[in-house]
Amino acid sequence: MTAPRFIEVALPLPLFQTFTYAVGDGPTPAPGARVLVPVRNKRAIGIVIGETDGAGVARPRAILEAPDAEPVLSAQMLDLCRWIAEYYVVPLGVVMRSVLPVMLTGERAPTPSAKTQRIAVITRELPSLQERDALFGRAARQRALYEVLEGMGGRGEVPHLTGQLGFGAELVRALETRGLIAIETSVVARDPFGRRERIAATPHEPSAAQRDAIEALTRGAGGDVFLLHGVTGSGKTLVYIELLREIVMRRGQSAIVLVPEIALTPQTVDRFRAVFGDEVAVLHSALSDGERYDAWLALTRGEKKIAVGARSAIFAPLANLGAIIVDEEHEGSYKNGETPRYHAREVAMVRARAEGAVVVLGSATPSLESWENAASGKYTLLSLPERVRAVKLPAVEVVDLRHSGRPVQGETIDATRAHFRFIFSEPLEAALGERLQKGEQSILLLNRRGYASFLQCDACGTVRSCPNCSITLTYHRAPERLICHYCLHEELPEATCRKCGGATVRQRGLGTQQVERLIAERYPYARIARMDVDTTSGKWAHAEILDRVGRGEVDILLGTQMIAKGLDFPNVTLVGVIDADIGINLPDFRASERSFQLLSQVAGRAGRGPKGGEVIIQTRVPLHHAVQCAVAHDYHAFVRQESPARRDPPYPPAIRLANVIVSGLDENATAKAALDAAEWLRALLAAQSITDVVVVGPAPCPVDRIKRRWRWHLLLKSQKPGALSRVGQYFVERFPVPASHSMRVAFDRDPVSLL
Repeated sequence: MTAPRFIEVALPLPLFQTFTYAVGDGPTPAPGARVLVPVRNKRAIGIVIGETDGAGVARPRAILEAPDAEPVLSAQMLDLCRWIAEYYVVPLGVVMRSVLPVMLTGERAPTPSAKTQRIAVITRELPSLQERDALFGRAARQRALYEVLEGMGGRGEVPHLTGQLGFGAELVRALETRGLIAIETSVVARDPFGRRERIAATPHEPSAAQRDAIEALTRGAGGDVFLLHGVTGSGKTLVYIELLREIVMRRGQSAIVLVPEIALTPQTVDRFRAVFGDEVAVLHSALSDGERYDAWLALTRGEKKIAVGARSAIFAPLANLGAIIVDEEHEGSYKNGETPRYHAREVAMVRARAEGAVVVLGSATPSLESWENAASGKYTLLSLPERVRAVKLPAVEVVDLRHSGRPVQGETIDATRAHFRFIFSEPLEAALGERLQKGEQSILLLNRRGYASFLQCDACGTVRSCPNCSITLTYHRAPERLICHYCLHEELPEATCRKCGGATVRQRGLGTQQVERLIAERYPYARIARMDVDTTSGKWAHAEILDRVGRGEVDILLGTQMIAKGLDFPNVTLVGVIDADIGINLPDFRASERSFQLLSQVAGRAGRGPKGGEVIIQTRVPLHHAVQCAVAHDYHAFVRQESPARRDPPYPPAIRLANVIVSGLDENATAKAALDAAEWLRALLAAQSITDVVVVGPAPCPVDRIKRRWRWHLLLKSQKPGALSRVGQYFVERFPVPASHSMRVAFDRDPVSLL
């Protein structure tokens, strides 16, 4: 009699434990393989951790199915999942689910089906005209279809024949019935960029600084981290490409390239495909589940060697990893906003150390944490201090909005013109008109979408707010709606005030929709493209807009922060920042840093070609150090002024931080739970004589209600990451979260925002 066999399985449940299951008659699934198992009265996909003796489990239930011949998670990826689970205090099964494609985590279809394509193949040749005349007779369309297939080399995709070429399905069936063609089914890889026209690789001779950086990177040992600090337009992408030539082409290894915005993916993929061809796979959230699964498969099989994508691409299933590139490493989008709240940059360094790869963190405006690590010698600093081809950084002019927007003495302008002048200062208006006359392109940044920030009653001052969140509703004109940008609640605007019945409800504030209308009215001949969340919901929306800009079909590109980084258009000679103050005074310790980065990055979009460029920044705080340092293109000066503010009171990089967020459906109960959590933590620290972790708070979150949930938070601060991990783990596993009012506690390690 065969001895029973048991395996330890991690399930995607909010529980810090694994589960024991019996194997049954089949082979024992290997660690990293998926198993379909019963969980109470449901089924779930779990990941095998390893074999176990089954001790302590009275009657282990048997697995239902083991669909994998080979593990879907390698030993290295299992170890990486364990690190994420421990460091970010997340159940292991939840981490593993987030690492895998969605098509591998569904319990209904544990073995995903491949996409297939019907192919029409000629099986009988007709060499003579007489034979064709006799066979087809008056069936002219059948003959035409047959001869089209001949011209395609004897085989063609049925959807292409019936769709683009206009042959009916009945014609295909008729040729098949007559034995002239056969219909075959073939597996088709879902490659979203497969049919995108490939650009030619542009040869560039590296500058001296680029050569130094390339040589240093190619000499790097496994686990080495390099901070590539280069001004905008200094050719960081060329350095990345030359490094990958060495890693992929000469050494035969693989690589990961992370980009912060989906908007940057098309341009990045185009540049890399121009050099590496079909070696490049794309991974990001805008793709379909099938497209991501097929890319995952191609990387797993070694058919593709370079994974390009947003933060989740750090989990690309590549073997023999040689390099991980994190472009625009300072971007907050690398931090996952939901459980598991990992930071892709930190995960990249852990994975690189384990697999012997080098890490390149690239940015013109590095995060203060990365700069501090470079200054202390933990990272190796590489500098690109000049733009390629000795192109100068653009001149920057600051316009003080406190003294702008008023007609000059003796000037008479109508209401529409006055409104435009209120938004567009005289220097920005003049510069914009000059570019239009010259046939040059402009980029305008306003980091606020919608038409107006809110609607307000003139009589009583009431503002329409979201019923679910502590935030005003943003007015959108197309379609005309009031929308909450947190929970997506929508309402129709009303002509009268709900509170007092007042008949005058005015639009307040400014959004990209309104700016687009003002520009169109002022310059009716201008070709305008708007790029924000509202215009880029489609899979290819980002690429289509940027392709139009690249072809010269757009005069003015208007958008939010997604246009501020990574874009390289030589004909863009003007960048205008309509309101630089958005975000600069938010109640968050990174507010100044984010504002400086945004202004510096968008300024860097100008003057990339031989025509040079100009930047105009409109602000009401022209003396703020974030503005002043961005104007001077001086990152070092910003660090010198910002760093002291992070030391007193201490915030990263001076200290390590965790944000504990308590949320619930009842306001008073949530406040009490947050107070209880703080007291519980302070009692724990006192009982264990832990002096290197400090509890700050609790207090209401700056946005204290989102999606009907009230929010309070408290901070854990420590100089020692290990101590923060131990306290966090103990708290998350043992703090008694109240069962009432749907109370939740989230532990956010190394938060990028405290809002």
